[in-house]
Amino acid sequence: MRILLLILLLAIALSKLTFVRPALAAETPNGAKIFNANCASCHIGGGNILINHKTLKKEALSKYLANYDNDSIQAIIYQVQNGKNAMPAFRSKLSSQEILEVATYVSQQAEQGW
Repeated sequence: MRILLLILLLAIALSKLTFVRPALAAETPNGAKIFNANCASCHIGGGNILINHKTLKKEALSKYLANYDNDSIQAIIYQVQNGKNAMPAFRSKLSSQEILEVATYVSQQAEQGW
């Protein structure tokens, strides 16, 4: 009985690790569409037309977003939801799923150097 229980627990643990949702791969196409519709007017190509040094490049995100180095997706989500200075908040304009998708897209693009 203990062996059966151990096998069952192991199977559950392996399924959780094996079937993790690949956010970066799955969200990117829709994230790109959301970005182009809502963000590209100010952040085309990962730049920033209003404040040149506050781009969406990895170095700038790391410098200007709190906790970016610990959890880049959450840091970007927070910025998109709440905005700051010239950037408007998108909490009421985009759904939480759309914000996750655009944050994932921005994070992936920043990793690739835009």
